[in-house]
Amino acid sequence: MGLTPLISLSYEYVIQIINTILVFLIIKKLLYKPVMNIIQAREDDIKANIEEGKKVRSEGIAFKKEYEEKVSLAKREGHEIIKQATLRAESKSEELLTGAKEEATHIKSKAHAQIEKEREDAMNDLKATVSDIALLAAAKVIEKDIDRNKHEQLINDFINKVGEAQ
Repeated sequence: MGLTPLISLSYEYVIQIINTILVFLIIKKLLYKPVMNIIQAREDDIKANIEEGKKVRSEGIAFKKEYEEKVSLAKREGHEIIKQATLRAESKSEELLTGAKEEATHIKSKAHAQIEKEREDAMNDLKATVSDIALLAAAKVIEKDIDRNKHEQLINDFINKVGEAQ
């Protein structure tokens, strides 16, 4: 038995190897570079989208922060407005109370003055009545007509002295 080689080189095998190499080179030239260019363009597009997403996200975070600051500022301004309105209302309330107290004091003093005037008028009427009664009593006692003016003067002096003694 003799050994026969497993692979024998024939011109057919050499032509197939050359054909395979040529097909490989043609495919590489025609397909590999365009496919690689498409893959690279897709990769670049994805990177650009990622960068744009990061940029949009950072802008969104900045807008959110700005919005939160504005809301916080609006709340502080709202509280300040409420505080000022409360202070103005309290001030107006105190002003109205002060005005009412002053008016009440004025009315009270006016009433006291009126009461004092009426009291004096009543005292004067009482004096005049007592004077007339005293003149009539004195005229009856003496039974003669005395000078009314002198008698009134005496009675008024007497009433004034009695009034001062009280």
